[in-house]
Amino acid sequence: MATQPQSSAREIATLGGGCFWCLEAVFEQLRGVDSVVSGYAGGTTVAPSYREVCGGGTGHAEVVQVTFDPAVLTFREVLDVFFAMHDPTTLNRQGADVGTQYRSVIFYHTPEQKQSAETLIAELNAEQVWPRPIVTQVAPFQAFHPAEEYHQGYFRQQPQMPYCQAVVAPKVTKLRQKFLAKLKT
Repeated sequence: MATQPQSSAREIATLGGGCFWCLEAVFEQLRGVDSVVSGYAGGTTVAPSYREVCGGGTGHAEVVQVTFDPAVLTFREVLDVFFAMHDPTTLNRQGADVGTQYRSVIFYHTPEQKQSAETLIAELNAEQVWPRPIVTQVAPFQAFHPAEEYHQGYFRQQPQMPYCQAVVAPKVTKLRQKFLAKLKT
């Protein structure tokens, strides 16, 4: 089997769908993903801390910034995984995590990303994949603030933690079941 030539161009996706530990643990396993950084976006405070974001007053969402090779993994495929890994129909909440910092959001970096996100949301709503309409916000990317170092690679470093066992691990299992062909070897 011939291998596809590797592109040197990279694309960035900035996504929020609840706790960033969940999305980070999922996206770092996909082929074509170079890096996943947990952080904050969409707020007004410069360089917010985790405590400030959790307080809900900064306007930031917990997000991951995914750097990927679009020749291996397209933005549409990134979004397919994103929507499969969280409930995009709950406003400002994912399970027990409640607050605007846990909102479902796509911060687009290009007009093409915006169009792709809006098209996919329309398709998923038309297909009635969920019993309620998608409330995922599609907003222009403004700034990204990396989270504190102890949040980076959290699931890899702390898999035994109760939150990781109860919330993150089932998402990783779901990824492995649903997207096996897209995983790194």
